[in-house]
Amino acid sequence: MAEITGISPQVKDKTRCNIEVDGRFFCGMKLETVISHRLKAGTVISEEELSRLQLESEKLTALDKALTFITASMKTEKDIRAYLKKKGYLQDVSDYVVERMRSYGYLDDGAYARAYIEHAGKKKGARLIQMELRQKGVPDEAIEEALQGFSGEEDSALEVLRKYLRGKSLDRATLLKAYRHLMGKGFSYETAKGALERLGSDLDEEGEEV
Repeated sequence: MAEITGISPQVKDKTRCNIEVDGRFFCGMKLETVISHRLKAGTVISEEELSRLQLESEKLTALDKALTFITASMKTEKDIRAYLKKKGYLQDVSDYVVERMRSYGYLDDGAYARAYIEHAGKKKGARLIQMELRQKGVPDEAIEEALQGFSGEEDSALEVLRKYLRGKSLDRATLLKAYRHLMGKGFSYETAKGALERLGSDLDEEGEEV
């Protein structure tokens, strides 16, 4: 058993309280739940019972918040869990919300990866995109499957290269910096090298000197 040692209103949401157990933060909880169950400092209760109370009273509220959170842009499962944790919800609540959002079709890391690649692939290489998606918590299988449909990397590298070189003299030092720029954008050695070769061919055809 544990003892509730503090209950204080949350600064940004007066309808919720922070619950402290044995002198440490335990969870956030709706004020009406605290009142209806007569929770107060000094109440002796198990952590399991507190978790159950929060889950039952707040899972729908948490789901509503999560659905509002994704309206601006697509989110990954990791994003949703981090958001709910920041709001003070326990893992049981997060598990419930994630499962419901999956069933509604609102949470799909594979679809997120495909949409991310479609956007980021215009200015970044597969290596950097893969790293960023991993940081977002997207599973490797979903990333690999999404990258299989990424066929425009060479064209993207050439466009990034042209943009970088715009207004610059095409001497050896500048081209070396351009190569490093492409590598920094996540393009592979082969793709970066190929972009430089394509640029040279294009310039030759235009009658310009590389």
